[in-house]
Amino acid sequence: MDVSRLPLTEPATPKQPELERGLSTLSALGLNVIGMVGIGPFVTLPLIVAAMGGPQAMLGWVLGAALSLCDGMVWSELGTTYPEAGGSYAYLKHLYGERKLGRVFSFLYAWQILFSSPLSIASGCIGFAQYVSFFAPNSAQPIFSVRLLGVPFVLSGQTLIAMGACALALAVLYRSIVAIDKIVRWLGVAVVFTLVFVIFAGFTHFDPKMAFGFPAGAWTLNSSFFMGLGAGLLVAAYDYGGYYSVCFLGAEVRDPQRTIPRAVLGSVVIVGALYLLMNVSVLGVLPWQELAQENESHARMFTIAVFMERIYGHGAAAVIVVLIAVAALCSVFALLLGQSRIPFAAARDGNFPGWFGAVHPKLRMPYHSLLWLGTITMICCIFRLQEVITALVVIRILFQFLLQGVAVLLPKHRRERRVRGYRMPFYPIPALLALSGFLFILFSRPNFHREIRTAGIILLAGLIVFGVRFFAGRNRSVNGSI
Repeated sequence: MDVSRLPLTEPATPKQPELERGLSTLSALGLNVIGMVGIGPFVTLPLIVAAMGGPQAMLGWVLGAALSLCDGMVWSELGTTYPEAGGSYAYLKHLYGERKLGRVFSFLYAWQILFSSPLSIASGCIGFAQYVSFFAPNSAQPIFSVRLLGVPFVLSGQTLIAMGACALALAVLYRSIVAIDKIVRWLGVAVVFTLVFVIFAGFTHFDPKMAFGFPAGAWTLNSSFFMGLGAGLLVAAYDYGGYYSVCFLGAEVRDPQRTIPRAVLGSVVIVGALYLLMNVSVLGVLPWQELAQENESHARMFTIAVFMERIYGHGAAAVIVVLIAVAALCSVFALLLGQSRIPFAAARDGNFPGWFGAVHPKLRMPYHSLLWLGTITMICCIFRLQEVITALVVIRILFQFLLQGVAVLLPKHRRERRVRGYRMPFYPIPALLALSGFLFILFSRPNFHREIRTAGIILLAGLIVFGVRFFAGRNRSVNGSI
């Protein structure tokens, strides 16, 4: 055989490692639950009571669950039709046209994630640090503080604790999705146990007159009622956020056609019932007037700790603080896990620098994207985030929930849903209800215009970056063809 006559071939390029489908249905459900709970319901309960002016705050939890369930059906349809990494990034790209508006919308979504995701995760870290300060009240004293462009930067003991929480979550996540599958199940059990423990304590020492002592005019349907409901729904939307965490891991879920709808809708039902029961049980022990005070009282800062202390004493308060701190860490864990897949998906699609698209050769997870997100989150722990987070929630509603809700009504998705994926009952009514709920939250806010301006600045910057990248890429293509 004359080998000299054989055709010359290029050496085979080593195939890049891909993500692994290792997340089971039970673990996906656990991931959504821990992503939803976190520190939120334990520290925001007084905010809902104050916003709605009494025990009628329970209506905020009920309507928040209904809104999440309707939107969860949207996520379930899109997640089973396009079970890919990045979740919303992939949905916007496919549904609005991969070479048309979908290219722009998906980039802008990933762009705002660069800002909103580290800040949102950092808020969970800071909430963890603030609750841990129950044991170290002097940790809030600033070591260094400065204000630049009106934004306060603070370094304190709490800041260092928050950074440590992020670093711990990052270390636990630096492993394969198969190993994470096992961890998530136990974290979900720990979070549900914390909520059940609070509910049990409240209902065994329950005063119905206190829990249902509505003030005069509580149910009068006037402008004050709807303004309070809008503010309460915004807080509830923040607390319920996370029922879609599994959708960002669409490329790592086993049997996505079954797993995604069960995890999304099941987590909303479970957490919604637990939130409502917790709200009622706490108000049956702590007077709502105490929670609604506009000051930094102990009952507002450490609501559930004070609640347990009045029932069982200081030792029980310390135990519940530890459990809530664990729940906060679980939320940081879930957010880092899911959100790290968005820059990865954008990089694999050519919409972000290729560095973000690297997959660990052994662990088969997007380690560059994960490490970047964790590092920026630790830096963001130096901010005071309350007003910033509110503006970023508005951005998410505008460029995620509303765009997705509209997308499931488009002809392209109507054709797709006939042949594959989960199909919501009574289509398109749940999608329309979800759109109405998010629009109500937006327009009922007193600072709506200011938050829209903040969102507009971030999105305008994104359009400029997209335009620069687009024209630079086109020039390279033209020069390469000459």
